Amino acid sequence: MAIDLTYTIAGKLLLSAALGGVVGLERNLRRKAAGLRTSMLICMGACFFMIISAIAATHPEDDHTRIAAQIIAGIGFLGAGVILRERGNVVGLTTAATVWATAAVGMGVGTGMYVTSIFATALILISLTAVGWAETRLGIKARLTTFRLTAKDGDAVMKQAREIFQDLKIPIQHSELRRVANESVIEFDADISAPQEHELLKRLSALSARCETVPVEFQRDS
Repeated sequence: MAIDLTYTIAGKLLLSAALGGVVGLERNLRRKAAGLRTSMLICMGACFFMIISAIAATHPEDDHTRIAAQIIAGIGFLGAGVILRERGNVVGLTTAATVWATAAVGMGVGTGMYVTSIFATALILISLTAVGWAETRLGIKARLTTFRLTAKDGDAVMKQAREIFQDLKIPIQHSELRRVANESVIEFDADISAPQEHELLKRLSALSARCETVPVEFQRDS
């Protein structure tokens, strides 16, 4: 009996590690926080805590429900650690939500909900990949983008660029004007969708300046 229980627990831990690893691999491929090892540990740890909770339920003097409640609270703190502020934008929310959902998968495996946990993992992957692709494809997803203008008359170009942003009703998150040799370099950060970026580039390129977009290291997490 004890041997069967050990095999059951080992199987649950292996399944939870595998499901967490699948989610973590997707995060790794996108170079996001909470990657393969982290997701495996989160899912497996939540699973093991639920197993302990189930064992504790066999002892009337123990309050096993507190273990599950503390998992949720603990994962909340862990998820908060991957949320950052970058140039006025909050980033890492998707990764934090992924951490939370991965822990839920582990809890499901720990309680014996194997098929449901596998299905939940599939939904997490669909949310992170297919839905993200559709958002980008349809142009409804906003991302933090830096526009760099290089011009001789920086003050005049900066004023004209601001008017273009206002005309398109695009809020500027951050702006900067600096002198480099005999030229001025102007940078604007804006949270925009693909259609907005296309229109903005077309308008800014008409100014007396060289216009380019610069990748932002921390974009709104996806």
